[in-house]
Amino acid sequence: MDKEQLKLLQGFVEICKSNPGILNLPELNFYRQWLESLGARIPAPCSDEGAACGGCKKPATEGRRHRHHHKAPSPPPEPEVESPESEVEIDNEGVIEPDNDPPQFMGDESVEPTDEMLELSSTKRDEAMLAASEGNLEEAINCFTEAIKNNPSSALLYAKRASFYIRLQKPNAAIRDCNKAIDLNPDSAQSYRWRGKAQRLLGHWEEAFHDLSKSCQLDYDDDTNEACREVEPKAKKLMEHKRKQERKREEKELAKRRERIRKAQEEAERARREQQQSEPRFAGFPGERAGVFPGDSMSGMPDFGAFIQDPELLQALQDSEVAAAFQDISTNPANIAKYQNNPKIQKLMKKMAQKFNAPPDAMDEEMEDVSGSASASGGHTVPPQPDID
Repeated sequence: MDKEQLKLLQGFVEICKSNPGILNLPELNFYRQWLESLGARIPAPCSDEGAACGGCKKPATEGRRHRHHHKAPSPPPEPEVESPESEVEIDNEGVIEPDNDPPQFMGDESVEPTDEMLELSSTKRDEAMLAASEGNLEEAINCFTEAIKNNPSSALLYAKRASFYIRLQKPNAAIRDCNKAIDLNPDSAQSYRWRGKAQRLLGHWEEAFHDLSKSCQLDYDDDTNEACREVEPKAKKLMEHKRKQERKREEKELAKRRERIRKAQEEAERARREQQQSEPRFAGFPGERAGVFPGDSMSGMPDFGAFIQDPELLQALQDSEVAAAFQDISTNPANIAKYQNNPKIQKLMKKMAQKFNAPPDAMDEEMEDVSGSASASGGHTVPPQPDID
């Protein structure tokens, strides 16, 4: 063996040493069988993704490079729809699970209470306060319910019962009572106060801030103001975040609208160009502007129906001389001067002018103009002279 073959063999052996699994490749089956006949033990092929590369022990970095090489490009991620509180860290200390009790009894404010009912309502209210002072909050709520039955139009009774629901950690029940009280009396400061505190228990920071602020506006007290100052930073943080989200949403909508307008304008421009390209352009006929057929000066299109249905015109165009002259004049209307003494051509031109609704004297005027131009040039068209400079 020469030196080059020995170097190749040495390199192959080094590859087998660093990656014995390569011997499991089908194309090296003959070599593996020979080694096994000599008593060599060949490592079993790998079952993981390394088997695809020879079932080898590869350095971690090489494996990563290989996987990266074969990794298909991932589709661009869909834009995430952020919730109003996403990316906002709020301390929810003191927030409790909402109560899910059935709605409590609500009085019928359409009932007109009698004096006896009002007196009984007042008695039940006193019993409720006594029970609350003894720590019996459930009994206090029951007494307030009896008071509401006898005086269903009192916003104060609902607000008082809501305060005991707050002490029992039942914010949803308290909110129902406060809503009723506010319906009866929109200026009830206690109703806003207890509803704000109920919203705070539920972690509804913005609602809590609005209700507590409203209560302080109606009837300021230190306890409500302190509760309002507690929830204010969290509420404003959420409100600012919502404003940012709204601005982002509006910017996205504006960008989409602009893109739709841009595409519509491009499509309209494309359609306009295609229409212009599809419209035939003609040199013109006597009595009309260049590029416009007689008979349809607005659209630039002639009445071809009248043309193709006229047997006299069709018959005239069968004449090779007439057809050649027609082509010559269509290319350059000034060439009509060549045929001013040809009766067949003149007859055809006048016939066509009539079909295309040109004025009766258009042909004569055109011929006079062309003849005058020709006379000024010596009776014939002067061909262009070569530049000898």
